[in-house]
Amino acid sequence: MADVNQGNRPLSPHLQIYRTHILMVSSILIRITGNGLTVGIVLVLWWLLAAAAGPEAYAANMEWLTGWWLAYIVWFGLIWALSYHMLGGIRHIIWDEAVGLDLKTAEKLGWAIVIGSGALAVVISIFMLIL
Repeated sequence: MADVNQGNRPLSPHLQIYRTHILMVSSILIRITGNGLTVGIVLVLWWLLAAAAGPEAYAANMEWLTGWWLAYIVWFGLIWALSYHMLGGIRHIIWDEAVGLDLKTAEKLGWAIVIGSGALAVVISIFMLIL
């Protein structure tokens, strides 16, 4: 029979109970970057379609994509999201091999993803600007 006192206790722990830690943030960011990359692929497809449409269409779209300061921020965000999501996937491959599952190593891997994705995004962005 159902417990009649069920309304007097919380259904599940809430955010006030949990202390935010790197693994929690990393899990949330993996989901956010995955969704952001889904939206970002539209921009990449738009760029490729402009290239396929001919030199005039490509030049007009490149002027919009590279001539506007906000476009650089959007492209950097996409590069960072791809870097973060890729490094998170590599971490999960490592975890699938049952390596690094203890809390201390898992937290180090979480910080490695944050730092590594930022560094990788900066290096890729500088490389793209040089070309």
